[in-house]
Amino acid sequence: MSEYYLSCCSPADLTVEHMHRRNLKYICFHFELDEVSYLDDLGQTITPAELYRKMSAGSTTKTSQVNVAEYQEYFESMLKEGKDILHVTLSSGISGTYNSACVARDALKEQYPDRTIYVLDSLAASSGYGLLMDYMADRRDEGMDIHALYAWAEEFRHRVNHWFFSTDLTFYIRGGRVSKTKGTIGNFLNICPLLNVNIEGKLIQRENIRGKKKVCHRIVEKMAECAENGTDYDGKVYLSMSACPELANDVIAQIESTFPKVSGKVELYDIGTTIGSHTGPGTVALFFIGKTKEK
Repeated sequence: MSEYYLSCCSPADLTVEHMHRRNLKYICFHFELDEVSYLDDLGQTITPAELYRKMSAGSTTKTSQVNVAEYQEYFESMLKEGKDILHVTLSSGISGTYNSACVARDALKEQYPDRTIYVLDSLAASSGYGLLMDYMADRRDEGMDIHALYAWAEEFRHRVNHWFFSTDLTFYIRGGRVSKTKGTIGNFLNICPLLNVNIEGKLIQRENIRGKKKVCHRIVEKMAECAENGTDYDGKVYLSMSACPELANDVIAQIESTFPKVSGKVELYDIGTTIGSHTGPGTVALFFIGKTKEK
């Protein structure tokens, strides 16, 4: 057993089985579905597929981050075991959870002066966040101590590339992230925005692409442009999607054709209930290691 716990938040969008296999602890965000509150517990209570069915039928959603008291209770459960903690949060560019975790950390430092509690901003989201956690678990399992791993991850997080597109702007309109006029026109013209996460962990729209086939092709082109060693890339590739398996499988097929060294190795996950409450169905997100992210 490691002398420290490596921990994250549920919007890392990995499976429960993956978390357990890699010995990753996690704390759950919250979401509301038709004003009923649930934990984002990696699909154990409500699966992403069920969430997306209900959203398509008109259900309303709302999310909330982990609060300070929850973090304190969660951290203390590990500290009482005599373990140190390296907790990695959802990006501060899209959530305030990093600040809450830091407040909880500072409150516990006085009570546990001999324990190390690191809180790291992932600057990542969904399975890109999960990809970062998986690489960190690799380094931990190779024997890297908590201090070295924190320093390593501070730099490495900037190389976790996120590219994603949405094929239905309905839920962006509902959430106020796209105006009704722009969203309606975009849906009518079959516009699929292509976005990424920048070096500050914020979502940035980069291109507007007309048509699902074109945007599937374009996201693979972006990987070829940005991936470590270009089309000779042989690192981990994660893909997450919200109720659009045909699009996800199209992207995977193109990746495996373009990047022969990752053929058969692309891992597919669901966009979970926290992130999915904002995107709705029809989103595909691609994650890999590459160039340092842009502003």
